[in-house]
Amino acid sequence: MKISEALATDHAYLDTCYYSLKAASTPSDQLAWRNQLIWNLARHAISEELTVYPAMEKWLGVEGKALAKEDFEQHQAVKEDLSKLQNMSPQTPEFWTLLETLITDLHTHIEHEKNHDMPRLESVLPPGESEKIALSFARTKKFVPTKSHPSAPTSSVLSEGLAGLLAAPFDKLRDLLQTFPEGAGEGTEVDWRGKL
Repeated sequence: MKISEALATDHAYLDTCYYSLKAASTPSDQLAWRNQLIWNLARHAISEELTVYPAMEKWLGVEGKALAKEDFEQHQAVKEDLSKLQNMSPQTPEFWTLLETLITDLHTHIEHEKNHDMPRLESVLPPGESEKIALSFARTKKFVPTKSHPSAPTSSVLSEGLAGLLAAPFDKLRDLLQTFPEGAGEGTEVDWRGKL
């Protein structure tokens, strides 16, 4: 699986979470799908920042640095909204307004990534490299925070990675106390055995 395909799979599941949240008819189901959306989007965002953005910088040089900076700024806006959303009840009107803002911003980022960043990156990667980045992306999602931390250090991949490793255990403990949709599993996890 190429990195563009791994990201597209994640993006599709984020949409599933969003539409399931909107369709949920009880407060407990709404809360469960809110938690599922936050859990998946937080992991997706930081994993992308730790694996895909450095690959863009490495393989695309100056252009890659500019693309990664633009993408990071888009992510930062999404993470700030996600941070607010994770502390709001779906029973408030403000929640739904903020959710729509977040999804609109997320889709803007997704379209840019799908139509510009990934085709550009994959056009310069040597054979097998896209699959390696995708595997790294999938593996990273297992260790990163499951909540949004927009004020975490972001001056480098190293500082962001260290901050994430410190926050992740606390997030995972909080997850134990939250409800998630019945049967939703881990969403976008991929069985990579035999893929490389």
